[in-house]
Amino acid sequence: MAHDRPLTRWLAALGLLAVAATGACGNGGGDRDTSSVATRVVVDIEGTEVEVPQRPRRVVTLSEPTLDGVLALGVTPIGTTTGRGQSGVPNYLADQAADIPLLGSVAQPNFEAIGRAAPDLILVDGTSINNNPPAIALLRKIAPTVYAGHAGGDWRVTFGYVAEALNLTERGREVVEAYEARVAEVHEQLGERLDETYSIVRWQGSSASLILKELPAGLALTDLGLRRPPAQDRTGRGHSEPVSLENLVQIDADWMFFGTLGGSSVGNPDAGGGTGVDAARKALDDARAVPGFSELTAYQADRVVLVDGSVWTSTGGPLLMNRIVDDVEKALIGQ
Repeated sequence: MAHDRPLTRWLAALGLLAVAATGACGNGGGDRDTSSVATRVVVDIEGTEVEVPQRPRRVVTLSEPTLDGVLALGVTPIGTTTGRGQSGVPNYLADQAADIPLLGSVAQPNFEAIGRAAPDLILVDGTSINNNPPAIALLRKIAPTVYAGHAGGDWRVTFGYVAEALNLTERGREVVEAYEARVAEVHEQLGERLDETYSIVRWQGSSASLILKELPAGLALTDLGLRRPPAQDRTGRGHSEPVSLENLVQIDADWMFFGTLGGSSVGNPDAGGGTGVDAARKALDDARAVPGFSELTAYQADRVVLVDGSVWTSTGGPLLMNRIVDDVEKALIGQ
């Protein structure tokens, strides 16, 4: 899901940070003396041992799942990045995170700004920095950095590593258990809706992409016991999967959850644009102009559900997952 800066720019920045670090006290903390801070060792998802503060106070999150995760645990980071395809924090987290300083975009963190923020813990995952050891090396010059999850990985796993890094593992278990209880509650109310099929579509300009079963919205539907149509009843590669207009029928189902991230795409993750229901409504107007869209079953039955694309067609953690369950309940049960 991430598209990284050229390697040469990272290496140049790494050299600058290394020079700066020689004059700093502690572990990437500017002029802060961290020698007396109690620490503990955690192991991240890649098996790397990382010495982190016992109680991190200055946390930076560099992805939607890590931002979502720390907020769900009651921690407000001192810095974060923009949401995918957005100019600010993820739209669905704006109420909680709008005032958090931005330290770059999800695809291009600003290493210099992160260094100036003097974090004592950096949380990142494969949805932002993926397969890029030089970038992780840069971050570890600044502060202890925990790589919490892989692109396309189960949100529960990423969230577990975030909770462990913050020394809030028990609270993390409670958050997951509350989500699972909520899922069970809504599942019991779905009744005959469990016999129908459900498509998740991200519309971009004049074309569609599928949200498959490994992504958060796909996992939520699976948790709820909702079935996907044959073309979507599978996992993918950890990001939305484009559909050609010749194969538009692949987006069809009895119901369609329909969102957008403006002009964002795998190849252009920071294009910017609307993400909310109003943006989805405009995208639906664009979709109607595409031959064959208005003939789809979900459209004909008036079962295209407009949703916030930052929730349904991107990525996140437990706050996002609960929003999806709320949207399903509202759309299918009417509560």
